[in-house]
Amino acid sequence: MEQREIMQRAVGILTEALEMRRRLREDPDADVTGNGAVAKLLEEMLPQIQVPADASAREVAVIVTEKLGPAIVQIASALTFAFVQLAEIHDEGRTDVSSADVLRSISLHYETDAER
Repeated sequence: MEQREIMQRAVGILTEALEMRRRLREDPDADVTGNGAVAKLLEEMLPQIQVPADASAREVAVIVTEKLGPAIVQIASALTFAFVQLAEIHDEGRTDVSSADVLRSISLHYETDAER
């Protein structure tokens, strides 16, 4: 998966989390776990792993680490980048830009980069 796609999906995860939080503020009893959007996005971002039936525990650990390690680093990097963008806007005391605006801007940036 390209970095652009990972960034857009990370923004999707954060946007979904923001929406879940908004719904909970409006209705503390709301069921925000039902749609599984975050789980679906993560499932799409993480590679599928096949482990031989006769693999030892150590072999399984090596296979999982080799397959998931790079994907987890990419996901963490994308989430960290988005967090820093949000934190900078917050720390600047800007009230003219919402968190949703920042996430939308990040997503659009990575979308337009792909078109170039």
